[in-house]
Amino acid sequence: MSDPRRADARPWFREDPEGLLCTHIEGDLSEDAASALAAACQRINDSGRDVLMLCDARRMGTVPAPTRKAMADGFRPVRFIAIAVFGASFAVRVITTLATKSIQILNRNAYPVEFFETEAEARAWLVAQRDAAGAGQRPVA
Repeated sequence: MSDPRRADARPWFREDPEGLLCTHIEGDLSEDAASALAAACQRINDSGRDVLMLCDARRMGTVPAPTRKAMADGFRPVRFIAIAVFGASFAVRVITTLATKSIQILNRNAYPVEFFETEAEARAWLVAQRDAAGAGQRPVA
């Protein structure tokens, strides 16, 4: 069995029919992968929509400090509605929480970030956030 925390993380992201940006990262997140993800989020914003991100963190490794900086810089102009992360280890939860809080402070843009055990739970929560935002309600943290 191969080690899921390889240094050469392979990011995967796509927008699904429900309008969610679905991400899956295996291994440690690189600066290049973080920049590519930020660019994908910005393209969604440029099309006039806010971002709902569904993150599969089951095989995610670490997020080094330079990558966190690249994320903070790249996500600065992005308007998120909500982010749902599923399958994250304790370490990934801590890093994700710290990174998103710092990005929110820099952007002066608060949005909920929640962690779930399963994709189905995360997806259901994100759809509810999308529907609440579409109805003019503030997303629920």
